[in-house]
Amino acid sequence: MNQTNNRFPEMFMWGGATAANQLEGAYLEGGKGLNLADVLPGGSSRIKLLNKPGFNFEIDQLKYVYPNHDGIDFYHRYKEDIALLSEMGFKVFRLSIAWSRIFPNGDELEPNEEGLAFYERVFDELLKYDIEPIVTIAHYETPLHLIKEYGGWRNRKLVYFFERYATVLFNRYKDKVKYWLTFNEINSATHMPLLGLGFSPDSEETRLQDSFQGLHHQFVASAKAVKLGHEIIPNAQIGCMLLYATTYSYDSNPENVMHALEEARIFNNFCGDVQVRGKYPSFIKRYFKENNISIEMEDGDLELIKEGTVDFISLSYYMSRTEKKSKTLEEAGEGNLIGGVKNPFLKSSDWGWEIDPIGLRIALNELYDRYQVPLFVVENGLGAYDKVEDDGTINDDYRIDYLREHIKAMGEAIKDGVDLIGYTSWGCIDLVSASTGQMSKRYGFIYVDKNDDGSGTLERSKKKSFNWYKDVIESNGNVI
Repeated sequence: MNQTNNRFPEMFMWGGATAANQLEGAYLEGGKGLNLADVLPGGSSRIKLLNKPGFNFEIDQLKYVYPNHDGIDFYHRYKEDIALLSEMGFKVFRLSIAWSRIFPNGDELEPNEEGLAFYERVFDELLKYDIEPIVTIAHYETPLHLIKEYGGWRNRKLVYFFERYATVLFNRYKDKVKYWLTFNEINSATHMPLLGLGFSPDSEETRLQDSFQGLHHQFVASAKAVKLGHEIIPNAQIGCMLLYATTYSYDSNPENVMHALEEARIFNNFCGDVQVRGKYPSFIKRYFKENNISIEMEDGDLELIKEGTVDFISLSYYMSRTEKKSKTLEEAGEGNLIGGVKNPFLKSSDWGWEIDPIGLRIALNELYDRYQVPLFVVENGLGAYDKVEDDGTINDDYRIDYLREHIKAMGEAIKDGVDLIGYTSWGCIDLVSASTGQMSKRYGFIYVDKNDDGSGTLERSKKKSFNWYKDVIESNGNVI
């Protein structure tokens, strides 16, 4: 193996990341209620459903497959899976808590003890192996009752339901969990309001108004959680979580450069400015005015947001984004979830996501220059088709190549002066894809024998990348 000059900090936190709704299964066991993910079908059309005004949650269950219902059965097999993570040398493991396991409807006064006890067992198992849990409080798992009865995060009442939920978590797990994230990829809400905010827009005309109102409620809820977390767990580190897409202008045409800047401000910077700086940025005023957006706030909201700023920024990074003010259908980067045009300098994954490791280095520099708080890459990885050979091996060199280049980019960012504290590769064990509802879109170092139609043995096996990542962790990123 080749030695590199990427010097990671001695206490750098290496690990992997998952979400409850994509791996747990047992969707109605242990007193759990239905959440948003439970009613989203499998298949690549789910993203189109997410963005369709008036999306009907009452889907005919005989017509669709629901892979989230079973996931990879982590609910029953967590000990086996955590042992494999330990074998790789994980220092940290990012997971989410399914809100509807703790409050089945979301608006109860008392939590579900079976749900609380399940996560306690998971945390104890992680700590047995000296793996630090990193917990996402809300990861696209809004209880379905809160969506149907209250209209999701458009409704101010969800702030209080979330506050109750977070308080229960902090009190129950205060001796087991130090690192917390409030809302997963909070800035994705305007692109995918159903996933992020728990509602589908009534019309395209109301999408932005409703989305930014829902975001304001999440800002308030996050600030409340940060303050509560610090009171209940004095040594807690509580972060925000952004879906970051380094944004390029298509060319040096000033109109395109300005357009790229405007897109980057709204998508990459707006939520970070509120959650880290503690105030709405000046550029948003013009955007709100030009898009007829008016945010309803209660007295004290802005003071609370200022008092409840996060300790660090966590981010997902999968792709960059190239922007052109006027584009044709042929120019559109269809595979990229967040729009833009095709970048002629980049290759794409099997699902059309453009691969840009240097963009990660740029992202980390942009974020650290802007905020000067610690950064944590909590999602990054390659969704790809994996083939099991006749001898049972899975030679995922394409995944190794992808991760190697992104880890190198992180090393360069650290040498640039960025305070980067950790890295958790997304989907460290194969799970259900959030964007497509497929098992065939695999990210993991651990292969799970399950197919898109739900068939399979659920047997776990190691891919080639398993031992490669183990070496990366053992060498602290210096041997890749």
